[in-house]
Amino acid sequence: MPQNFERISEATEFIKGKSPITPEYGVILGTGLGRLADSIDIATELAYDQIPHFPASTVESHAGKLLLGELSGKRAVAMQGRFHFYEGYSMQQIVFPVRVMKLLGVHTLVVSNAAGGVNPLLRPGDIMAITDHINLLGDNPLIGPNDDRIGPRYPDMSEPYTAALLDLAVRVALENRIALARGVYAAMSGPSLETRAEYRMLKILGADAIGMSTVPEVIAAVHAGMKVLGLSVITDACLPDALEPVDIKKIIANANRAEPRLVALIEKVLAAL
Repeated sequence: MPQNFERISEATEFIKGKSPITPEYGVILGTGLGRLADSIDIATELAYDQIPHFPASTVESHAGKLLLGELSGKRAVAMQGRFHFYEGYSMQQIVFPVRVMKLLGVHTLVVSNAAGGVNPLLRPGDIMAITDHINLLGDNPLIGPNDDRIGPRYPDMSEPYTAALLDLAVRVALENRIALARGVYAAMSGPSLETRAEYRMLKILGADAIGMSTVPEVIAAVHAGMKVLGLSVITDACLPDALEPVDIKKIIANANRAEPRLVALIEKVLAAL
């Protein structure tokens, strides 16, 4: 089903009626990375289930709240928790909040996630700026009739992650002694993690990190004309010849360990914009 513009508008008007903030910047917080909320001077906090047509996050480590306020002196809206394809949501539901952000006034989106490192140079706890992505979800949020009020039928994807924002993140990281890798993010549906053969395939395809989110939201953001900065926290090593059973608690712990550096990086990048 194509995205219903009237539903997007209804959710947008509801949020506008609850908050004095007209956000310019949007932030999506991934697994174990929700505590950036502590840095926001919150004017309005809305549970997802309060907002018309919003899905409800079912992932235990996602708070499921929309926060509007000031972050690093910028008017911002943050998703404390996101929606995943593996939860059973359609692509349209996954990207619904991004389209609401656009109607609220957001022109720049910062999206974060927890990811497995396919590149052997990436270690758990590292932060990787996303330079490009590979969509292996088997679906795309733009499939179906296009609504020109949302974006063009055939959006260009030659630069889904805005080069100027990537350069700024690298400069800010260097200035603040935050180690920042760069690489390609691949999205697969999950929720099962990948096999040894799949990790070998991903490495051959050119992926540096693998996750279960982000790509649909970025496609929708680019479709809507937004600038995008993507950041991954590497939570586990996905090396096929040295693969160990995954401990989800350890993955979340690694995300939590990297969180202060990620929060500092996002804060300082926003301050510099």
